[in-house]
Amino acid sequence: MATAISSRKSYFRFEGQGQHFLCWVCSTAHTKYSRRAACVNISYLCTIQKPITLIYIKPYQKLFVCMAAYFLLALSYRVVKATESNALSEAARVESYISALYNRLDFREYDRLSYTVFNKAVKGYINLKNAGKLNNAKEILTVCDFNQPSTFERMWIIDLAEKKILFNTFVAHGSGTGEDCATQFSNKENSHQSSLGFYVTTETYDGEHGLSLRLQGMDQGFNDAAFKRDIVVHGAEYVCDNYICDNQRLGRSWGCPAVPVALAEPIINTIKDGTCLFVYYPDVKYLKTAFWLNKKVVALPDYNLYGDLIPTEINRPRFRTIQYIHNGRVDSSKRVRIN
Repeated sequence: MATAISSRKSYFRFEGQGQHFLCWVCSTAHTKYSRRAACVNISYLCTIQKPITLIYIKPYQKLFVCMAAYFLLALSYRVVKATESNALSEAARVESYISALYNRLDFREYDRLSYTVFNKAVKGYINLKNAGKLNNAKEILTVCDFNQPSTFERMWIIDLAEKKILFNTFVAHGSGTGEDCATQFSNKENSHQSSLGFYVTTETYDGEHGLSLRLQGMDQGFNDAAFKRDIVVHGAEYVCDNYICDNQRLGRSWGCPAVPVALAEPIINTIKDGTCLFVYYPDVKYLKTAFWLNKKVVALPDYNLYGDLIPTEINRPRFRTIQYIHNGRVDSSKRVRIN
């Protein structure tokens, strides 16, 4: 079945039909250990039932094979690095886009929304928009930053196309979520807790609290039970400055993002019919696993962010400090609002 040819040159040839096996034996292997290894290899090959061919590879052929293998490895390395570089450049482009959009917003008359929260809200908004989940006729994003106390005006409603803050006001969290500060969140019915994540606004109705707006939770496991739980946007008497003065915190809902009664109707009419609402809190599990937040952004809306941007005008301070100097020393100072 097999014939050993010229063991002095240290190669062996096994001939036969069918499957072939390739084995190299160094042409300079003349030590007893090398010969023993060769014998072991031959003994092993002889136990294989199928006919095989063991072929000797000449030195220049070995060099060619090694060079080809090196070339393929180098090429694959370059491909991997190029892919990583493209991914980094795409991520940088998204970050630059969101930063430019944030810089276009005029916060002079409002509390400033955290850029970290805005960044996450916009990423989820864009992913929902690209997936066809939002109303393209209304470029509205609502952000509720529940990392802030309830005594802060922590709801922002933003027209992204016009780069304008439409509303900045109080918003209540659920009674089971915490007192002044939100600490616990749930997707369970009767928990009376707020739910984190992205929502899409749907239809309005007249209920116990007057005009109300239904919400469809988009984050599975975090807020997808919102519609069943009747989590809605509505007005409430306990969302106001007077309640804060009497109780050192805002009133609480049964999980709904309740807003001041005077603003309920204009807010609901602005954000109804397929706009995005984002409830934020730095919950580790949510930030790591939420689908819409972590999904790769594949396309960016065209909001003409760089056309007429003047950062110094958009972000100028609301107040200017005037100092009165007498005999070379500051006598007094006061802050004056910039109109």
